[in-house]
Amino acid sequence: MKKKLTLILSTMLLLLLSACGQTASNEAKSTNEEKADNKETRIASLSIHLTNDLLALGIKPVGSVVGGELKDFLPHVKDQLKDTTKLGPAKDPDMEVLLELSPSVIYLDKEFAGQDVSKYEKIASVEVFDLDEGTWRDHLRSIGKLVDREQQAEHFIADYEKQTKEVRTLFKNKLGEDSKVMAIRVTAKELRVFSTKRPMGPMLFEDLGLKPAKGIQELDSKQPYEVISQEVLPDFDADAIFVVVNKDDEAQTAFKQLQESPIWKGLKAVKGNHVYVVPDQPWLDYSALGNKMAMDQAKEIFSK
Repeated sequence: MKKKLTLILSTMLLLLLSACGQTASNEAKSTNEEKADNKETRIASLSIHLTNDLLALGIKPVGSVVGGELKDFLPHVKDQLKDTTKLGPAKDPDMEVLLELSPSVIYLDKEFAGQDVSKYEKIASVEVFDLDEGTWRDHLRSIGKLVDREQQAEHFIADYEKQTKEVRTLFKNKLGEDSKVMAIRVTAKELRVFSTKRPMGPMLFEDLGLKPAKGIQELDSKQPYEVISQEVLPDFDADAIFVVVNKDDEAQTAFKQLQESPIWKGLKAVKGNHVYVVPDQPWLDYSALGNKMAMDQAKEIFSK
């Protein structure tokens, strides 16, 4: 009887120890996962483009810079950044707020970080990205590697490539295989034509494979745009024109005046009804998420 009782008690003790060990293991796993999650949510992004690359991977930074003129998050991602702290514009981030956030890591755009990387390194570890090197795909893959979401990055890129093929077909069915395009921006004081450089160039001429209008490739590819006069618009001989108009009243008035001019009315794209007015955001947001949202809009435009 004593032997049986001892055996039963020993078995119960072993089961109890096993259960405790499992619980401790689960708690440790849960703690490690929580730490990993906390690390993800403590990324401070000092680039609106890097912020939107993070969002494309399902990661919300704890802090992010805002659009300089807007003094706010970009409209197409604002709803996704409700719990993210505003850090001011990229050219002059709020260092006091950044310090209070105690981020685990700070993502910097080389263009704006300049020689001031050391001051950020005093706050947290730093990752510097040269957004002029490679494409948004390369930037997304780099971030994916850092946050252990490489597979998500590849899925995002694959979905985008599939979508661009659809839009390319829609566009060419609408305008023809050899149609040439250009993109312009109307501001209160300037008329700008976009080069082949980001933000607009890569999406139109590389992703969609559209042919640039006359003279576009001759523009300085190191600059995103060149200021032109409306008198030279006919020289580009574009079959289609994408137009970005600034939101301020002066820019809107300038575009209306341009539309009423004989030069504008005589353009091939205008006569053929192939002028596409698109919003500055997401079209000028050269990020993974920005390009995806712009491509969504392009698909809608050319599906009509």
